[in-house]
Amino acid sequence: MKKNVLKSIGLVMAGVMSLGLLTACGGSAESGAAPTAESASSAAAGTAASGGAGEVSANLTMGTGGESGTYYAFGGVLANFIGQNTGVKINVVSSGGSAANISDIVLNKTVELATVQSDVMTYAYNGTNSFAETGAMSDFRVLGALYAETVQMVTCDPSLTSVADLAGKNVCVGDVGSGTYYNTIDVLAAYDMTLEDITPIYQSFGDSTESLKDGKIDAAFICAGAPTTAVTDLSTAKSVYLISIDDEHMEKLLADCPWYASLTIPGGTYQGFDEDAVTITVKATLIASADMDEEVAYTITKTIFDGAEAIAALHGKGAELSCEFATDGIAVPFHAGAAKYFAEKGITVETAE
Repeated sequence: MKKNVLKSIGLVMAGVMSLGLLTACGGSAESGAAPTAESASSAAAGTAASGGAGEVSANLTMGTGGESGTYYAFGGVLANFIGQNTGVKINVVSSGGSAANISDIVLNKTVELATVQSDVMTYAYNGTNSFAETGAMSDFRVLGALYAETVQMVTCDPSLTSVADLAGKNVCVGDVGSGTYYNTIDVLAAYDMTLEDITPIYQSFGDSTESLKDGKIDAAFICAGAPTTAVTDLSTAKSVYLISIDDEHMEKLLADCPWYASLTIPGGTYQGFDEDAVTITVKATLIASADMDEEVAYTITKTIFDGAEAIAALHGKGAELSCEFATDGIAVPFHAGAAKYFAEKGITVETAE
């Protein structure tokens, strides 16, 4: 049985075709027939096959994150949109997050696509930071950054107002190997703390907010686009507070970890909490196996970014899709198929070839 809990997302998307592929970067994506049996047999490598009228077809699997997180929900929207408008069919599965997804592409070869944090993929590709001991896992390529995701430090205890206050507390740090896990380590380090200074609890988004609701933990690190569904649901049951990073420690954190950027979560993002919260952000990024067929990668990239306006009507994170955001500040090589698409939009990106 695979490590991932495979679950197909059956999102009903009537009206997607009528919305059309309105463009964020120019151009439009193709639509067409379902994959052929031939394409299904070659799906593991993302191999292109004729789907009629020159269209590319493939059956792929995409790793995302926990079922209560934005990766899983937005991944489902993207997969359904791509499937509705091209011959590329994508099965979305829940997973342990960024590091697990990279392992599933590179080592386990159980998925061909995945959403990951930009910081974690950089560590993995270069074999640095949290991947220094395991070594580089570089057999993957970028298709494009999708949206900004924030490191949210959530608590139901109003006395916890600083990261330093978490010392000795029960704190959820995400699943082991998830992007949230590594974010936690970086944030604690800015305060000269480690996991040994807290009691780390390893849980998914949904489980951590349930634990907060039940009073089993004191705080939780959650890295996801804000507002996050799990936190929004929590705020309807209990008072929710967000812990900020102060100026002094923010300066140290950004100096030590330049792959982050400072971001303010506006007051009112969650019911009952009206204060701004200062934290850090990374980019949720779509990656693919390095050996994915170039035309398959091109079709996926084109369909997403040409269809940004239509996708935004289906999920709020679609509003952040743009060619500029997708390509700016990415330190891992792009897939040749994605590079081909962005070149058509006048943007040159680095590839491994």
